[in-house]
Amino acid sequence: MALTDGLSRHPLVKRVLGAKLKNPFRRQSGFLVLDIGSSSVKLAEVQQGASGPRLTALGLAALPPTVIQSNVIQDEGPVIEAIRKLVRDTGAKAEQVITAVPGPAVIVKKVILPGQTGAAVDAAVLAEASHLIPDSLDNVNLDYQVIDWIEDGNKMEVLVVAVKKEIINSYTEAIRAAELEPVLVDVDYFALENMFELNYDAPEGHPIGLVNIGARYSSINILKQGRSTFTGDVPVGGAEYSDALVRQLGLSPADAEALKTGRPAQGVDAGTAEPVLASVTEFIVEEIQRALSFFWTAATDEPLGGIILSGGTARMPGLPAQLTQRLGCAVEVANPFRRLQVERGVDRGLIETSGHALAVTVGLATRRPGDK
Repeated sequence: MALTDGLSRHPLVKRVLGAKLKNPFRRQSGFLVLDIGSSSVKLAEVQQGASGPRLTALGLAALPPTVIQSNVIQDEGPVIEAIRKLVRDTGAKAEQVITAVPGPAVIVKKVILPGQTGAAVDAAVLAEASHLIPDSLDNVNLDYQVIDWIEDGNKMEVLVVAVKKEIINSYTEAIRAAELEPVLVDVDYFALENMFELNYDAPEGHPIGLVNIGARYSSINILKQGRSTFTGDVPVGGAEYSDALVRQLGLSPADAEALKTGRPAQGVDAGTAEPVLASVTEFIVEEIQRALSFFWTAATDEPLGGIILSGGTARMPGLPAQLTQRLGCAVEVANPFRRLQVERGVDRGLIETSGHALAVTVGLATRRPGDK
């Protein structure tokens, strides 16, 4: 079990990230995914079967931009209201919830330790974590996974993951206040990886970059030979477009959001907004390229074989093309539903219009309470 309160499980991290959660085995009739972001809550109801996850409900509800601050849910009222509305509108019946915390809130480190087993590994990881984590271990949820043995088993590569309890609690308490039961908390980096594994065949050769552009930050997970090699984030996202339209054209936030998504806004046509949007696209592309250059190409001469781009901004005109040009590799907008079984009655219109924004949601849907 976990060292302290437990961590998330993806193909590398095999524990539950938020402890003091209720018994995950009480109900087996399905579960809810609640992907709580800085601009919206996304809900998916999932049944797990022998052939994989089956989607039975799907919904999205907007949140005010100030609800989440510094990765913590500061105002849980709108979150609770959004969750209840989604459950009511979608007809979802499951009560157990799988959710995620944002990547910028999480410390992910790989360390090399002497090869050992059992309690000795726990002790070694705790000792190493005390140097890696700039906080008391009493204040964080900590876990690890041995991901490789090297030098004929004399050493081991260990993935260490930690997040402040305050952050986890802000999500789980909001879910409980909506009269649901949180049973597993993942990390959005790893949910992206699971989405990719569900829908795509891992290519041979060059690494693949998963880039999810959220409202306020962009997550990056680089996979090599089917395994996460680097995770990181860039503090830019789709809200940059709305902010620029408000600032430069004096629009209201509602009109800025409309123009950003191609809808008409009062007193401003698409032609007037186009140069503003284009400048933001260039800025976001530069920031993603800079991050990849610093964290990846500076550390290895191995080029990326491609990018899978997701998030609500992934389809902004010119964004995939500019990334392709800057990064020198193919950029494909993600289709998180290409291999996911979808039941009748699920909102197909939402999948068509916003499927690319639901990559983390689908990645969480591959999980199940109590999996190992």
